[in-house]
Amino acid sequence: MLYRQMGKTGDNVSILGYGCMRFPQKNGKIDEERTRRQIIQAIEGGVNYFDTAWIYHGGRSETILGEIFAEGYRDRIRIATKLPLFMVNSRNDMEEILEKQLKKLRTDHIDYYLLHAVNDFGCWERLKRLGVREFAEQAKKDGRIRWFGFSFHGDKEDFKAIIDDYSWDMCQIQYNYIDENFQAGREGLEYAASKGIGVVVMEPLRGGKLAGRMPQEIQKVWDTAGTKRTNVDWALRWLWDQPGVTAVLSGMNEEAQVEENTKLADEVLPGSLSSVELSLYDKVRHEFYRLMRVGCTGCGYCMPCPAGVDIPFCFSYYNTRHFFNAKRAQFQYLAFAGGLYGGRPSYASLCKQCGKCEKVCPQHLPIRDKLKEVSADMEPRVIRPALWLVRKYFKLRSRH
Repeated sequence: MLYRQMGKTGDNVSILGYGCMRFPQKNGKIDEERTRRQIIQAIEGGVNYFDTAWIYHGGRSETILGEIFAEGYRDRIRIATKLPLFMVNSRNDMEEILEKQLKKLRTDHIDYYLLHAVNDFGCWERLKRLGVREFAEQAKKDGRIRWFGFSFHGDKEDFKAIIDDYSWDMCQIQYNYIDENFQAGREGLEYAASKGIGVVVMEPLRGGKLAGRMPQEIQKVWDTAGTKRTNVDWALRWLWDQPGVTAVLSGMNEEAQVEENTKLADEVLPGSLSSVELSLYDKVRHEFYRLMRVGCTGCGYCMPCPAGVDIPFCFSYYNTRHFFNAKRAQFQYLAFAGGLYGGRPSYASLCKQCGKCEKVCPQHLPIRDKLKEVSADMEPRVIRPALWLVRKYFKLRSRH
Protein backbone atom coordinates (compact mmCIF):
# COMPACT_ATOMS: atom_id res chain seq x y z
CA MET A 1 0.00 0.00 0.00
CA LEU A 2 1.28 3.45 -0.91
CA TYR A 3 0.85 6.36 1.50
CA ARG A 4 0.79 10.12 1.13
CA GLN A 5 1.10 12.94 3.61
CA MET A 6 -2.16 14.69 4.54
CA GLY A 7 -1.04 18.18 3.63
CA LYS A 8 0.72 20.14 6.36
CA THR A 9 -0.40 17.74 9.12
CA GLY A 10 2.54 15.39 8.55
CA ASP A 11 0.21 12.41 8.95
CA ASN A 12 0.61 9.61 6.42
CA VAL A 13 -2.58 8.01 5.11
CA SER A 14 -3.18 5.23 2.61
CA ILE A 15 -3.88 6.51 -0.89
CA LEU A 16 -6.93 4.21 -0.84
CA GLY A 17 -9.49 5.18 1.77
CA TYR A 18 -12.49 3.09 2.80
CA GLY A 19 -15.81 4.89 2.23
CA CYS A 20 -18.27 3.55 4.81
CA MET A 21 -21.53 4.64 3.19
CA ARG A 22 -22.20 1.46 1.18
CA PHE A 23 -21.73 -1.55 3.45
CA PRO A 24 -23.03 -4.89 2.08
CA GLN A 25 -26.71 -5.57 2.76
CA LYS A 26 -28.67 -8.66 3.81
CA ASN A 27 -32.45 -8.71 4.12
CA GLY A 28 -32.57 -4.93 3.94
CA LYS A 29 -30.03 -4.41 6.73
CA ILE A 30 -26.25 -4.18 6.99
CA ASP A 31 -24.63 -7.59 6.71
CA GLU A 32 -22.46 -7.00 9.77
CA GLU A 33 -20.37 -10.15 9.58
CA ARG A 34 -19.48 -9.60 5.94
CA THR A 35 -18.81 -5.92 6.60
CA ARG A 36 -16.41 -6.92 9.37
CA ARG A 37 -14.56 -9.35 7.07
CA GLN A 38 -14.18 -6.74 4.35
CA ILE A 39 -12.93 -4.02 6.70
CA ILE A 40 -10.38 -6.34 8.27
CA GLN A 41 -9.34 -7.47 4.78
CA ALA A 42 -8.77 -3.80 3.87
CA ILE A 43 -6.75 -3.14 7.03
CA GLU A 44 -4.57 -6.17 6.37
CA GLY A 45 -4.12 -4.85 2.84
CA GLY A 46 -2.73 -1.59 4.20
CA VAL A 47 -5.79 0.71 4.24
CA ASN A 48 -5.61 3.01 7.26
CA TYR A 49 -8.15 5.74 6.41
CA PHE A 50 -11.85 5.06 7.08
CA ASP A 51 -14.48 7.67 6.27
CA THR A 52 -17.93 7.59 7.85
CA ALA A 53 -20.63 10.06 8.96
CA TRP A 54 -23.49 10.45 11.42
CA ILE A 55 -26.12 9.86 8.70
CA TYR A 56 -24.57 6.81 6.97
CA HIS A 57 -26.76 3.72 7.24
CA GLY A 58 -29.18 5.54 9.50
CA GLY A 59 -26.48 6.11 12.09
CA ARG A 60 -25.26 2.49 12.19
CA SER A 61 -22.04 3.03 10.25
CA GLU A 62 -20.20 4.71 13.14
CA THR A 63 -21.44 2.10 15.62
CA ILE A 64 -20.33 -0.86 13.51
CA LEU A 65 -16.92 0.67 12.87
CA GLY A 66 -16.49 1.28 16.60
CA GLU A 67 -17.22 -2.36 17.35
CA ILE A 68 -14.73 -3.60 14.74
CA PHE A 69 -11.91 -1.20 15.58
CA ALA A 70 -12.26 -2.00 19.30
CA GLU A 71 -11.05 -5.54 18.51
CA GLY A 72 -7.46 -4.27 18.46
CA TYR A 73 -7.34 -2.29 15.22
CA ARG A 74 -7.77 1.28 16.51
CA ASP A 75 -4.06 2.11 16.67
CA ARG A 76 -3.58 0.99 13.07
CA ILE A 77 -6.20 3.21 11.45
CA ARG A 78 -7.40 6.81 11.06
CA ILE A 79 -11.08 7.58 11.61
CA ALA A 80 -12.77 10.38 9.67
CA THR A 81 -16.33 11.29 10.52
CA LYS A 82 -18.52 14.35 10.12
CA LEU A 83 -20.62 16.85 12.04
CA PRO A 84 -24.21 16.72 10.66
CA LEU A 85 -24.93 20.39 9.99
CA PHE A 86 -28.71 20.00 9.74
CA MET A 87 -28.68 19.12 13.46
CA VAL A 88 -26.59 22.10 14.52
CA ASN A 89 -28.24 25.22 15.90
CA SER A 90 -25.79 26.07 18.67
CA ARG A 91 -22.29 25.45 20.00
CA ASN A 92 -23.86 23.11 22.54
CA ASP A 93 -25.27 20.96 19.71
CA MET A 94 -21.74 20.53 18.33
CA GLU A 95 -20.43 19.39 21.70
CA GLU A 96 -23.25 16.92 22.30
CA ILE A 97 -22.98 15.38 18.81
CA LEU A 98 -19.21 14.95 19.07
CA GLU A 99 -19.54 13.23 22.45
CA LYS A 100 -22.11 10.82 21.03
CA GLN A 101 -19.87 10.04 18.06
CA LEU A 102 -16.91 9.31 20.33
CA LYS A 103 -19.06 6.82 22.24
CA LYS A 104 -20.38 5.17 19.08
CA LEU A 105 -16.88 4.86 17.67
CA ARG A 106 -15.54 3.61 21.03
CA THR A 107 -12.60 5.95 20.98
CA ASP A 108 -11.29 8.93 22.90
CA HIS A 109 -10.41 10.87 19.74
CA ILE A 110 -11.38 11.26 16.10
CA ASP A 111 -8.47 11.71 13.72
CA TYR A 112 -10.26 13.75 11.03
CA TYR A 113 -13.42 15.63 11.97
CA LEU A 114 -15.24 17.21 9.02
CA LEU A 115 -18.13 19.62 8.69
CA HIS A 116 -20.54 17.64 6.52
CA ALA A 117 -21.41 19.33 3.20
CA VAL A 118 -20.39 22.96 3.64
CA ASN A 119 -21.69 23.72 0.17
CA ASP A 120 -21.49 27.50 0.04
CA PHE A 121 -19.87 30.39 1.86
CA GLY A 122 -23.17 31.37 3.46
CA CYS A 123 -23.31 28.00 5.20
CA TRP A 124 -19.79 28.51 6.54
CA GLU A 125 -20.70 32.02 7.73
CA ARG A 126 -23.66 30.62 9.68
CA LEU A 127 -21.44 28.03 11.35
CA LYS A 128 -18.93 30.70 12.32
CA ARG A 129 -21.68 32.70 14.01
CA LEU A 130 -22.61 29.59 15.98
CA GLY A 131 -19.03 29.23 17.21
CA VAL A 132 -17.73 26.35 15.09
CA ARG A 133 -14.18 27.71 14.98
CA GLU A 134 -13.99 27.94 18.75
CA PHE A 135 -15.53 24.48 19.04
CA ALA A 136 -12.94 22.98 16.70
CA GLU A 137 -9.99 24.68 18.39
CA GLN A 138 -11.12 23.53 21.83
CA ALA A 139 -11.72 19.96 20.63
CA LYS A 140 -8.24 19.89 19.09
CA LYS A 141 -6.70 21.36 22.23
CA ASP A 142 -8.25 18.77 24.54
CA GLY A 143 -7.47 15.92 22.12
CA ARG A 144 -10.98 14.85 21.11
CA ILE A 145 -10.13 15.56 17.47
CA ARG A 146 -6.72 15.70 15.83
CA TRP A 147 -7.43 17.49 12.56
CA PHE A 148 -10.32 19.56 11.23
CA GLY A 149 -11.78 19.80 7.74
CA PHE A 150 -14.95 19.93 5.64
CA SER A 151 -16.65 18.08 2.81
CA PHE A 152 -17.95 20.05 -0.14
CA HIS A 153 -20.50 19.85 -2.97
CA GLY A 154 -20.70 23.47 -4.17
CA ASP A 155 -19.02 25.59 -6.85
CA LYS A 156 -15.31 26.30 -7.04
CA GLU A 157 -15.52 30.00 -6.11
CA ASP A 158 -17.30 29.23 -2.84
CA PHE A 159 -14.79 26.44 -2.27
CA LYS A 160 -11.81 28.76 -2.64
CA ALA A 161 -13.44 31.39 -0.42
CA ILE A 162 -13.99 28.81 2.34
CA ILE A 163 -10.43 27.52 1.95
CA ASP A 164 -9.07 31.06 2.37
CA ASP A 165 -11.18 31.88 5.42
CA TYR A 166 -9.76 29.37 7.89
CA SER A 167 -6.63 27.36 8.63
CA TRP A 168 -8.00 23.98 7.51
CA ASP A 169 -6.10 20.73 7.88
CA MET A 170 -7.90 18.92 5.06
CA CYS A 171 -10.98 18.87 2.85
CA GLN A 172 -13.04 16.35 0.90
CA ILE A 173 -14.38 16.92 -2.62
CA GLN A 174 -16.25 15.02 -5.33
CA TYR A 175 -13.83 14.41 -8.19
CA ASN A 176 -13.31 11.93 -11.04
CA TYR A 177 -12.20 12.00 -14.66
CA ILE A 178 -15.70 12.91 -15.88
CA ASP A 179 -16.22 15.63 -13.25
CA GLU A 180 -12.83 17.26 -13.78
CA ASN A 181 -14.40 20.72 -13.83
CA PHE A 182 -17.48 19.98 -11.70
CA GLN A 183 -17.90 21.58 -8.26
CA ALA A 184 -14.44 22.29 -6.78
CA GLY A 185 -12.86 20.35 -9.65
CA ARG A 186 -9.21 20.28 -10.61
CA GLU A 187 -8.88 24.00 -10.00
CA GLY A 188 -10.13 23.66 -6.43
CA LEU A 189 -8.03 20.57 -5.81
CA GLU A 190 -4.83 22.28 -6.88
CA TYR A 191 -5.76 25.47 -5.01
CA ALA A 192 -6.20 23.60 -1.72
CA ALA A 193 -3.06 21.53 -2.24
CA SER A 194 -1.01 24.67 -2.97
CA LYS A 195 -1.91 25.89 0.54
CA GLY A 196 -0.77 22.70 2.21
CA ILE A 197 -4.28 21.36 2.73
CA GLY A 198 -4.81 17.62 2.31
CA VAL A 199 -7.47 16.65 -0.24
CA VAL A 200 -9.53 13.47 0.03
CA VAL A 201 -11.58 12.50 -3.03
CA MET A 202 -15.09 11.04 -2.85
CA GLU A 203 -17.16 9.60 -5.71
CA PRO A 204 -14.09 8.52 -7.74
CA LEU A 205 -16.33 6.06 -9.61
CA ARG A 206 -19.47 8.24 -9.63
CA GLY A 207 -21.21 5.93 -7.21
CA GLY A 208 -19.88 2.88 -9.05
CA LYS A 209 -21.09 4.02 -12.46
CA LEU A 210 -17.56 4.39 -13.87
CA ALA A 211 -16.81 0.82 -12.82
CA GLY A 212 -19.56 -0.89 -14.79
CA ARG A 213 -20.14 -1.64 -18.43
CA MET A 214 -19.43 1.34 -20.68
CA PRO A 215 -21.32 2.44 -23.80
CA GLN A 216 -19.78 1.02 -26.95
CA GLU A 217 -18.47 4.41 -28.11
CA ILE A 218 -16.51 4.85 -24.87
CA GLN A 219 -15.26 1.28 -24.66
CA LYS A 220 -13.80 1.65 -28.15
CA VAL A 221 -11.59 4.48 -26.88
CA TRP A 222 -10.27 2.43 -23.95
CA ASP A 223 -9.64 -0.50 -26.29
CA THR A 224 -7.14 1.58 -28.27
CA ALA A 225 -4.81 1.73 -25.25
CA GLY A 226 -1.64 -0.32 -25.43
CA THR A 227 -2.29 -1.60 -21.91
CA LYS A 228 -5.52 -3.37 -21.05
CA ARG A 229 -7.07 -2.14 -17.80
CA THR A 230 -10.38 -2.47 -16.01
CA ASN A 231 -12.68 0.52 -15.79
CA VAL A 232 -11.90 0.80 -12.06
CA ASP A 233 -8.18 0.83 -12.86
CA TRP A 234 -8.59 3.68 -15.36
CA ALA A 235 -10.67 5.74 -12.92
CA LEU A 236 -8.47 5.34 -9.84
CA ARG A 237 -5.22 5.64 -11.77
CA TRP A 238 -6.29 9.06 -13.14
CA LEU A 239 -6.78 10.36 -9.60
CA TRP A 240 -3.62 8.91 -8.08
CA ASP A 241 -1.64 10.32 -11.00
CA GLN A 242 -2.25 13.79 -9.50
CA PRO A 243 0.05 14.74 -6.61
CA GLY A 244 -2.58 17.03 -5.06
CA VAL A 245 -4.80 14.04 -4.27
CA THR A 246 -3.99 12.66 -0.82
CA ALA A 247 -6.45 9.76 -0.64
CA VAL A 248 -9.28 8.34 -2.74
CA LEU A 249 -12.37 6.94 -1.02
CA SER A 250 -13.88 3.76 -2.41
CA GLY A 251 -17.26 2.51 -1.19
CA MET A 252 -16.17 -1.12 -1.32
CA ASN A 253 -18.80 -3.72 -0.42
CA GLU A 254 -17.49 -6.89 -2.08
CA GLU A 255 -14.36 -8.84 -1.22
CA ALA A 256 -13.25 -8.73 -4.86
CA GLN A 257 -13.46 -4.93 -4.82
CA VAL A 258 -11.26 -4.73 -1.75
CA GLU A 259 -8.74 -7.07 -3.38
CA GLU A 260 -8.63 -5.18 -6.68
CA ASN A 261 -8.45 -1.72 -5.13
CA THR A 262 -5.75 -2.54 -2.59
CA LYS A 263 -3.66 -4.16 -5.33
CA LEU A 264 -3.93 -1.02 -7.47
CA ALA A 265 -3.00 1.15 -4.48
CA ASP A 266 0.30 -0.75 -4.26
CA GLU A 267 1.55 0.47 -7.60
CA VAL A 268 0.22 3.86 -8.81
CA LEU A 269 2.54 6.83 -8.28
CA PRO A 270 1.94 10.48 -9.22
CA GLY A 271 2.87 11.28 -12.80
CA SER A 272 2.81 7.65 -13.90
CA LEU A 273 0.36 8.13 -16.81
CA SER A 274 1.88 8.82 -20.21
CA SER A 275 0.78 11.70 -22.43
CA VAL A 276 -0.86 9.16 -24.76
CA GLU A 277 -2.85 7.67 -21.90
CA LEU A 278 -3.91 11.11 -20.66
CA SER A 279 -5.20 11.93 -24.13
CA LEU A 280 -7.48 8.88 -23.91
CA TYR A 281 -9.22 10.40 -20.88
CA ASP A 282 -9.90 13.54 -22.92
CA LYS A 283 -11.45 11.45 -25.68
CA VAL A 284 -13.55 9.42 -23.23
CA ARG A 285 -14.72 12.59 -21.50
CA HIS A 286 -15.72 14.05 -24.85
CA GLU A 287 -17.79 10.95 -25.64
CA PHE A 288 -19.50 11.08 -22.25
CA TYR A 289 -20.62 14.66 -22.75
CA ARG A 290 -21.69 13.94 -26.32
CA LEU A 291 -23.91 11.09 -25.17
CA MET A 292 -25.41 12.81 -22.13
CA ARG A 293 -28.74 14.66 -22.15
CA VAL A 294 -27.02 17.98 -21.50
CA GLY A 295 -23.52 18.43 -22.87
CA CYS A 296 -22.40 20.52 -19.90
CA THR A 297 -18.70 20.20 -19.06
CA GLY A 298 -19.08 21.90 -15.68
CA CYS A 299 -16.76 24.80 -16.59
CA GLY A 300 -18.79 27.20 -14.43
CA TYR A 301 -18.75 30.18 -16.81
CA CYS A 302 -22.52 30.42 -16.32
CA MET A 303 -22.09 31.01 -12.59
CA PRO A 304 -23.09 32.69 -10.40
CA CYS A 305 -26.74 32.58 -11.41
CA PRO A 306 -28.68 35.72 -10.33
CA ALA A 307 -31.57 33.49 -9.21
CA GLY A 308 -29.34 31.15 -7.20
CA VAL A 309 -29.51 28.10 -9.50
CA ASP A 310 -26.40 25.89 -9.40
CA ILE A 311 -26.51 25.19 -13.11
CA PRO A 312 -23.60 22.70 -13.43
CA PHE A 313 -24.89 20.81 -10.40
CA CYS A 314 -28.42 20.52 -11.83
CA PHE A 315 -27.16 19.26 -15.18
CA SER A 316 -24.71 16.80 -13.64
CA TYR A 317 -27.33 15.02 -11.54
CA TYR A 318 -29.86 15.10 -14.40
CA ASN A 319 -27.28 13.45 -16.66
CA THR A 320 -26.30 10.95 -14.00
CA ARG A 321 -29.88 9.86 -13.43
CA HIS A 322 -30.51 9.06 -17.10
CA PHE A 323 -27.10 8.22 -18.57
CA PHE A 324 -26.24 5.81 -15.75
CA ASN A 325 -29.84 4.93 -14.80
CA ALA A 326 -28.96 6.05 -11.26
CA LYS A 327 -32.08 6.12 -9.12
CA ARG A 328 -30.24 7.72 -6.19
CA ALA A 329 -29.42 10.78 -8.30
CA GLN A 330 -32.86 12.33 -7.85
CA PHE A 331 -32.73 11.98 -4.08
CA GLN A 332 -29.21 13.43 -3.96
CA TYR A 333 -30.30 16.27 -6.23
CA LEU A 334 -33.26 17.14 -3.99
CA ALA A 335 -31.21 16.88 -0.80
CA PHE A 336 -28.28 19.01 -1.89
CA ALA A 337 -30.09 21.45 -4.18
CA GLY A 338 -32.86 21.82 -1.64
CA GLY A 339 -30.42 22.88 1.07
CA LEU A 340 -31.27 20.00 3.40
CA TYR A 341 -27.67 19.61 4.51
CA GLY A 342 -27.11 23.33 4.89
CA GLY A 343 -26.65 26.23 2.51
CA ARG A 344 -29.06 27.91 0.17
CA PRO A 345 -31.53 26.18 -2.23
CA SER A 346 -30.15 25.96 -5.77
CA TYR A 347 -32.54 23.75 -7.76
CA ALA A 348 -33.47 24.26 -11.42
CA SER A 349 -36.99 25.63 -10.86
CA LEU A 350 -35.51 28.78 -9.30
CA CYS A 351 -34.53 29.88 -12.84
CA LYS A 352 -36.02 33.30 -13.76
CA GLN A 353 -35.27 32.89 -17.50
CA CYS A 354 -33.02 35.96 -17.57
CA GLY A 355 -30.68 34.39 -20.13
CA LYS A 356 -27.44 35.69 -18.59
CA CYS A 357 -26.01 32.16 -18.49
CA GLU A 358 -26.53 31.49 -22.19
CA LYS A 359 -24.53 34.56 -23.21
CA VAL A 360 -21.36 33.17 -21.67
CA CYS A 361 -21.75 29.40 -22.18
CA PRO A 362 -18.77 28.09 -24.25
CA GLN A 363 -20.92 25.17 -25.49
CA HIS A 364 -23.76 27.54 -26.49
CA LEU A 365 -26.24 25.33 -24.65
CA PRO A 366 -29.93 26.31 -24.44
CA ILE A 367 -29.56 26.46 -20.67
CA ARG A 368 -32.98 27.90 -19.90
CA ASP A 369 -34.78 25.18 -21.84
CA LYS A 370 -32.61 22.49 -20.30
CA LEU A 371 -33.29 23.78 -16.79
CA LYS A 372 -37.01 23.44 -17.52
CA GLU A 373 -36.34 19.79 -18.44
CA VAL A 374 -34.44 19.24 -15.21
CA SER A 375 -37.18 20.85 -13.14
CA ALA A 376 -39.92 18.79 -14.79
CA ASP A 377 -37.99 15.55 -14.45
CA MET A 378 -36.21 15.90 -11.09
CA GLU A 379 -38.57 18.00 -8.98
CA PRO A 380 -42.01 16.71 -7.97
CA ARG A 381 -44.75 19.33 -7.90
CA VAL A 382 -44.77 19.43 -4.14
CA ILE A 383 -41.00 19.96 -3.95
CA ARG A 384 -40.93 23.36 -2.30
CA PRO A 385 -43.45 22.70 0.51
CA ALA A 386 -41.98 19.22 0.98
CA LEU A 387 -38.44 20.56 1.35
CA TRP A 388 -39.70 23.19 3.78
CA LEU A 389 -41.33 20.48 5.89
CA VAL A 390 -38.20 18.30 5.85
CA ARG A 391 -35.99 21.23 6.90
CA LYS A 392 -38.48 21.99 9.68
CA TYR A 393 -38.37 18.35 10.78
CA PHE A 394 -34.56 18.37 10.90
CA LYS A 395 -34.58 21.46 13.08
CA LEU A 396 -37.12 19.99 15.49
CA ARG A 397 -35.20 16.70 15.58
CA SER A 398 -31.91 18.45 16.33
CA ARG A 399 -33.52 20.37 19.18
CA HIS A 400 -34.93 17.16 20.57
